[in-house]
Amino acid sequence: MQASRARLFKEYKEVQREKVADPDIQLVCDDSNIFKWTALIKGPSETPFEGGVFQLAFSVPEQYPLQPPQVRFLTKIFHPNVHFKTGEICLDILKNAWSPAWTLQSVCRAIIALMAHPEPDSPLNCDSGNLLRSGDVRGYQSMARMYTRLAAMPKKG
Repeated sequence: MQASRARLFKEYKEVQREKVADPDIQLVCDDSNIFKWTALIKGPSETPFEGGVFQLAFSVPEQYPLQPPQVRFLTKIFHPNVHFKTGEICLDILKNAWSPAWTLQSVCRAIIALMAHPEPDSPLNCDSGNLLRSGDVRGYQSMARMYTRLAAMPKKG
């Protein structure tokens, strides 16, 4: 547990330094628990998520970095690799392709990349995956844009 705590403190210091370097990711450590983090990530440009800000919750195991963090979307998102109700993310690096070389910041970058390049063949959201698998990219993008507007964009007025 001491090693994971030291690693997380190191990542915390790097996040403080990189705030300006990576404007698409804002990682914040819980004040009272180094194993709980949240992130705000910007939707990638030229995707239905552009203009949206999505909140992620990180639960870091005591065996970190030997085991991956559990990450889920707190913001509703229409994406084939994200469970619509729970926010669970289907991403290989959070499961069997995890490496201790990954950091919480690089996990955020991987999630942003997944947002831009969905994998409809391993869907957690079947409706979203089916739209893409059937070739209805326009329908998928329309639904994803609608949910981005509803859940991930600041309300005006």
